[in-house]
Amino acid sequence: MSIISRMFIAVAWLALAAGASAQTPAPVDSAKEQQQRAVTQPGNNQPVWSEVRSGQPNYTSLPGREMGVLVQPQARFFGQDKFTTAGEAWRQYRNGPITFYGGWLVVLVALVVAALYFGRGPIKLHDKPSGRLIERFSSAERWAHWIMGISFVVLGISGLIILFGKYVLLPVIGYTLFAWLTALAKNLHNFVAPLFMVSLLVFIVMYVKDNLPKAYDFAWFGKVWGLFFRGEHIASGRFNAGEKAWFWGGVVVLCLIVSASGLVILFPNFEQLRSTMQQMNIIHGISALLVIAASLGHIYMGTIGVEGAYQSMRTGYVDEIWAKEHHQYWYDEVKSGGSVSGSAAKAGTAPQASH
Repeated sequence: MSIISRMFIAVAWLALAAGASAQTPAPVDSAKEQQQRAVTQPGNNQPVWSEVRSGQPNYTSLPGREMGVLVQPQARFFGQDKFTTAGEAWRQYRNGPITFYGGWLVVLVALVVAALYFGRGPIKLHDKPSGRLIERFSSAERWAHWIMGISFVVLGISGLIILFGKYVLLPVIGYTLFAWLTALAKNLHNFVAPLFMVSLLVFIVMYVKDNLPKAYDFAWFGKVWGLFFRGEHIASGRFNAGEKAWFWGGVVVLCLIVSASGLVILFPNFEQLRSTMQQMNIIHGISALLVIAASLGHIYMGTIGVEGAYQSMRTGYVDEIWAKEHHQYWYDEVKSGGSVSGSAAKAGTAPQASH
């Protein structure tokens, strides 16, 4: 090889080295310092992990957003006081305030419901049933309600196991059974969620018209104390103000937030950033705990809290006396031949109630 060729190669290598040094960040320590650290602090890879934790992307053979970032950079999560890696900050927030306050919220609501049942008992009819039945819910309405309701219960129980199981169940049932149970809960949560989302939209469309606020709903809120503790009659439409509040606050707002945030978590292959999924997980957890706590009251009132309420959703029919005492405006509309959304309810069209 001629001298000129060798000089050309040397110049080319120098140019490549200069370009590489311009694009590569300067090492944290000099070579001498790193050599000294290896002697005095064997196994100390602080310079390496400082670069990894910087959040700057490195080489990866898998393309995609954040694929070259091994560890998220330091950040504060939802108002935390100190900086830590974003993943650790999310973990501390999820296992801290979300678990503590959310868990106590569910427990307190459950205790209130239990106290209401054992202290007050179910709300009963003042008069004896007449034996004449009125159709309250059509078959389609009941199917929509039960599909959404059952899927909601499955998601709620599995979500509570995932969030609180290691604190409540693990000490009791042990690691083997708990591992099996949480794996089952995770799969149920993931695969039942799409069914819930679809049934939720159908439910909202079917029930929205009868849940529009009316002027007399404000009077219902003013007298609700007498309903719970003295069993007083409060006139209302097809759905009372409490049911409408549950529909708009629990079903429409919170359940839609739970569904939207759950979609972001359920399908992580649409190039969401890790920080986006962490934030959605926090929103998902908060909204889910709120709607679970609120649902305890709805489930109680719809089953054992009000005499005859469960029968209406199971068979679709209620006694005339029940309709008159709990939903007088709706009862008057049915008796007068007015239209009832989603149902061809007419007095006396159902078979006579058995005695």
